[in-house]
Amino acid sequence: MPVGCATRGADLPGASVVLCPPACSQGRVSVFGTGPFAAVSSVCGAAIHRGVLGPSGGPVRVHKLPGQDNYRSSLSHGVQSQTLSQWTSSFSVTSRTSDQFYKINQLCVPAKKPTKKKLTMKKALIPGNKADCKIDVAMVIDSSNNIGRRRFNLQKNFLIKLAAMMKVGQTGPHMGVIQASDTPRTEFLLSNYTQPKELLFAIKELGYLGGDSNTGKAITHAAETFFQQERGGRRGYPRVMVVLVDGWPSDSLEQAAMLAREFGINVFLVSVAKPAPEELPMVPDKDFMKKAVCRDNGFFSYGIPSWFSSSKHVKALSQRLCSLDSLVCSKTCFNSVNIGFLIDGSSSVGHTNFQLVLDFLSRVAATFDISDVGARILPGAPGAVQYTYDQRLEFGFLDQPNKDEALAALRRISYMSGGTATGEAISFSTQNLFRFLAGRRTAPGRNFLVVVTDGQSYDDVRRPAMEAQARISVFSVGVAWAPLDDLRAMSSEPKDSHTFFSREFSGLSDLVPVLVRGICRDFSEK
Repeated sequence: MPVGCATRGADLPGASVVLCPPACSQGRVSVFGTGPFAAVSSVCGAAIHRGVLGPSGGPVRVHKLPGQDNYRSSLSHGVQSQTLSQWTSSFSVTSRTSDQFYKINQLCVPAKKPTKKKLTMKKALIPGNKADCKIDVAMVIDSSNNIGRRRFNLQKNFLIKLAAMMKVGQTGPHMGVIQASDTPRTEFLLSNYTQPKELLFAIKELGYLGGDSNTGKAITHAAETFFQQERGGRRGYPRVMVVLVDGWPSDSLEQAAMLAREFGINVFLVSVAKPAPEELPMVPDKDFMKKAVCRDNGFFSYGIPSWFSSSKHVKALSQRLCSLDSLVCSKTCFNSVNIGFLIDGSSSVGHTNFQLVLDFLSRVAATFDISDVGARILPGAPGAVQYTYDQRLEFGFLDQPNKDEALAALRRISYMSGGTATGEAISFSTQNLFRFLAGRRTAPGRNFLVVVTDGQSYDDVRRPAMEAQARISVFSVGVAWAPLDDLRAMSSEPKDSHTFFSREFSGLSDLVPVLVRGICRDFSEK
């Protein structure tokens, strides 16, 4: 059916094949969404945006879909789509050449009623309830010249079966897709499709890009942007990135993988059709699999001989992805440490400076995330003790239910005023603040005590500090008249990297990033 450039999806009676005129990209066409598109969008404009129609026009198949919320904008193939909060109906577009692929891989609406045997096989394909597989998954797929169009479609079919096997949905895993080519392209985010049928259809719509397999660029792009909360990442859910590589990547993966690990992302690399012995001289980095993964222990690497046999590996891969206890890269210093603050409340500090100390400690605490990933307690939640001659447990690690309340409790601490007995305060903190952690997560690389003091202690700090250092990493922060010998005695080894000093209380803010880096370094090393 011939249509004009401005013909909308809502103008068509149902699923149909339309003939778009040439040069629709030169005029102004209204397109809403990134796929599916709101029904008020230009059909031909949407087809150009999706890359299934060129400037010379041609036939396009239109698929009618239900309405949805949050049609997102994007720039693709020279067409800038717009955002729309909601619309009553939607549509998607495909090229005529992909019709056969759709018929072969149609999961939502079978072409004919399956036999009882087929139903049993399909039911057996999907294991028991995966609602407990609460992970966020970024799928980085290969869209380079290496894979070609035919194997690209087989890759999409593999992705569809993996999503079905994992039971991607509202209460279980969420999945988004990035294509690796010359330049990485985010196709959809974690929160765009949380209904299984919508997700499967969105995967079917993915268009082939071609170009180089710059997988490292794609990993970097995904690590920096994909798991942010404003883009659909869920707090406390392990971050998983599955990277599919056909043959070998064109660029280096080492730096990209290091960045992903720093962000707490569990990178799995799935190599399909690995290089043959005669091809190895062409591979820039023969150890690219070892350098890309979360840990080089065999768990995060997976090999598939061919895309034609990839369906046999769906179940095994899904089981690995949902093995939450093995997702070790989720446990970063930002969500897996317990930081206790030992705060000098002596008379020499004063009310004004005491507030500067609380502001300093609040900024340190705000860097870390309170999360229950891989633990029964809430790592990342701070605890605090204030001391003079006496000690006062302000709050413990388990007292605050979330990050905002923990920071508010830290800022509400009232100033005590009195003498300075830092040694007794260290012993008190070791015995009281960290007592709930006895027998659990007791390594110095997990538990930290940050001592902030402005003067000479009236008691001995060396013996209490040595006892504390056996199970806790101790950082000392001195201000004004705090003697360097006491600060170093309190600090864990190496002393230079665990001891900080500021002449003025106002200079404490400059120590925030240095202290945070020190804590994360200890976590990584120990």
